[in-house]
Amino acid sequence: MLKFLLALFFFSMYSISGHAYVGPGMGGGLIAAIIGIVVAIFAAIFALVWFPIKRLIKKIKQKKQDQKKEQ
Repeated sequence: MLKFLLALFFFSMYSISGHAYVGPGMGGGLIAAIIGIVVAIFAAIFALVWFPIKRLIKKIKQKKQDQKKEQ
């Protein structure tokens, strides 16, 4: 197992230079994908935090309205 891990490590460190052109379309697509992933993560976190807070605020407002109706 140790020999396999060492071989895997050395082969991953050995690089062959690739002579290829990466145009502006590829760079723009990569930037758009990264921004999309980051926005999706923040949207998920926001949704997980916002909706329970929204429900709590709604309950508090409902209690205040019920108290006003009782008076």
